[in-house]
This record gives sequence, structure tokens and C-alpha cells, in this order.
Amino acid sequence: MTISRRALLTSSMSFAIAKPSATDISVEDVSISFEDILYRAPYKFGGTAVDRATLLNVECRVRTRNGKTAKGFGSMPLGNVWAFPSRTLPYDGTLQAMKDLAAKFGPITKNYREYGHPIDINTALEPAYLKAAGAEIPKLCTLVTASPIDAAIHDAYGKVHGRNCWATYGDDLLHNDLSHYLGKDFKGDRLHKYLLRTPRPEVNLYHSVGGSDSLTAEQLKTKLNDGLPETLPDWIRYNGLHHIKIKLQGDELKWDIDRVVGIDRIAQETRPEVSWRYCVDFNERCPNVEYLLEFLRKVKELTPRGFDRIEYIEQPTQRDLKADRKNVMHRAAKLRPVVIDESLTDVDALLLARELGYTGIALKACKGQSQAALMAAAGQKYKMFLCVQDLSCPGASLIHSASIASHVPGVSGIEANSRQYLPGANEKWAKDFPGIFVIRDGTLKTAALTGLGIGAVKP
Repeated sequence: MTISRRALLTSSMSFAIAKPSATDISVEDVSISFEDILYRAPYKFGGTAVDRATLLNVECRVRTRNGKTAKGFGSMPLGNVWAFPSRTLPYDGTLQAMKDLAAKFGPITKNYREYGHPIDINTALEPAYLKAAGAEIPKLCTLVTASPIDAAIHDAYGKVHGRNCWATYGDDLLHNDLSHYLGKDFKGDRLHKYLLRTPRPEVNLYHSVGGSDSLTAEQLKTKLNDGLPETLPDWIRYNGLHHIKIKLQGDELKWDIDRVVGIDRIAQETRPEVSWRYCVDFNERCPNVEYLLEFLRKVKELTPRGFDRIEYIEQPTQRDLKADRKNVMHRAAKLRPVVIDESLTDVDALLLARELGYTGIALKACKGQSQAALMAAAGQKYKMFLCVQDLSCPGASLIHSASIASHVPGVSGIEANSRQYLPGANEKWAKDFPGIFVIRDGTLKTAALTGLGIGAVKP
């Protein structure tokens, strides 16, 4: 049974079909597979220590109206602890739910026979994905599960037209303006105006310090002795770091304050010549905005230098913004940009976040290439702070994430922590993409991300 575009569209925003074009594609086939990887060491965020990952790898084949075909590839960690937090289901339960969802999405995508640009195809398919997920599975979880499918389609589309995917958003291929996807504020705006056709040569790397990571040799309980750094000073020297992402608890104020003060002291002692920049990430665990404001006040009191180095704050309170309207961020955002992450699932969520005082956007490959491109445009239109965040993305998914960071103007930096926690999954990619996987001066070298499609050609 094939699915028509009209049957799929259940959203309130109208979706006019663009005039048929010879450049449009249709998806002919989709195949999925899973790959399990163990972490080098547990990574604690949001109060949970994660020690493994499951990659969803997707291959697809597309065809143009005149019969030209190409294959595309996409990959993404399922990230169930982050995308599908549950008080009733264990880790294996939420992971299996995402695997089952992926198994449904393959046929849904394959049975959609309409032609279009990848962004139009994704926009049309999303309601069907959400329907298949049902009410029990969060929308964020649905986006993460669908993201490698969307990536594979963009990858194939670029390849069938002989272009990098970031060169496929011009008027010659994407015929709708941005109001078609983002609403009336974007009438007449074209997507390519907000994106770089050629990647920036380098992007600042945010090194992640997890909640259970040892900062010093004295704190190490067990040495891994695997040739990689095991303390923060060693990582700073090993990668030439100058940006750090600090994972905080959100339910233990003194610990959070001491963590920032301690990390700032170590950073300063290890590389005193560096103009350090920090991101503080509570993974939505602050009980209220007052907690955040008191945290900022005390950090400024104890280390004015460290406070000045905080570049932005990431999603401090719970992701359900509609249920948490009292926790407005206006006062905090006067001190530092406050970035929406877990809550950002569509343009309506973005508009609500702005109303509640959020002033920044975390772009993520794990929410889909289509969404990343559209939200990048929306963030710039609304003059918001932009960053690219991670899902411990290894291999192809890190290349994809770095591509987003290098093609969106104004992005402050990229978190890329698989080199810390999943280094084995990167080894086969490092030869062809050394600038992404071998870090020496605290930056990812992204000038080479010009290959066809998304550019992550499997080794």
C-alpha cells in the first residue's frame, strides 16, 4: 500500500505541493541495521551514567523523475536515555521501542511514492512517523529514530545531482520558500540565504566533562591505561582545548558550583594563555529558574573570571515547556544566552521557547538534517544564539554533525565527545577524515566536508 502526501498531512500548517520538477526524487528502497558499541568509560549526564550505544544505520535508494538513481547513507546513535526518558521502562525497554519504531519507519518511507525535495519528503512523512510512534513515545524520540532516514535521503539527493547536500537548498532545487515550513514570518525567505554553500575551514570543539568524569589524577579510581587521556589536564594538553562543556546535576547546587569553579581553576592552570569558553548544561534538571539564577550568582562571586567565560547555558529546566510556563528565562538570558535543546522539536516549540525567554538554539543532527537546516534559518531570522550539540555521535554521525556546524553562519562551536567515550567507533573513519577525528588545536578541521551528499562515505 502506498501513502499519498495528502493522507499524511495532519498538521495545521498547509502543505502546498510545489510544481513538479525533473530534479525531484522518490524513495525506492530503505534498509536499516543496528550496531552496538560499548563506551570506553561511562558518561554521566542528566543523572544517568551511560556505558553503551546502539547505532541505527540506514541505506536508501532514490530515483529522479527521469530515472536517474543514487544510494544514500545515514547513521545515528539511538540515544534512548536522552530521547526517551522513562520511569517505568528500563534501558533495554526504551531501546527496543526505538528499534521497533525504526522497523516501522522503513516501510512507511519506502511506501511513500510522491516526488519532491528531501525537506518536502521529510515534512510530508513526519505525521506518519508520529502516528506510528503513538502517544506513549515522545516526539523527540520519534525525531531521533527518523533522523538517519532523513540523512540518507539528503545524502542520496546530493549524490544523484552531483552536489554536496548544502548546495541543494537553492531555488533551482528547493522550490518552496521558508514560510511553507516555518510560517508567515518567513514569507519570501529562501533557505539557502541562511546557509553556507562552502564549509567554514574550522569549528571550535567543546570538550565534554561528564558528571562522573575525573578531573585530576587524585580522583581516578581505576586507570584505563589505553593510551588516551584520563584526566581533564591531560585532555586539555592532548587536544589543545579552549572550549569546555560542563555537565551539571541540577539538583545539588553546591556540587554544581564547585564543579564549575574547579574546572575553571584546572583550565587556567593547564593553559593560562587561553581565552577559555564554557557551556554549562543541566540537562533540564534544575527544579526552577531560581536555582539557575542562584547558581550564576554564586559562580560569579567565587570565580568572576569563570563566570565571564560561560558562553551559554543549555536547557536548564524540564523539556515540557507547556507544563512549565512559570520557569521563564528572561532574567537568566540577560546574563547569558539560554539555549533550547530537548524542547526543540518543531517550529511551534521554538516560538514558545522564545516567548518564555530562551535566546538560543542547539542544532542537532539527531533531530534530522531537514530540521537542522530549517531551525538554523529560524534561529538566524530571530537573532538567536546558535550552537551544535552532540549525541555522542561517532563515525558518519559525527561527520554529519560537523557538516551542520561548518555550514551554518554564527555557530559558536560543536560538542563532539565520541573521541572521549566511543573512540573505537571512530578508528575506521579517521584515515579519510583526520581533521574531524584527530584534534590538536581544539578545533575540528571542516574545510574538506565538500563530498557528495552529506559526505560521510563509508570506509
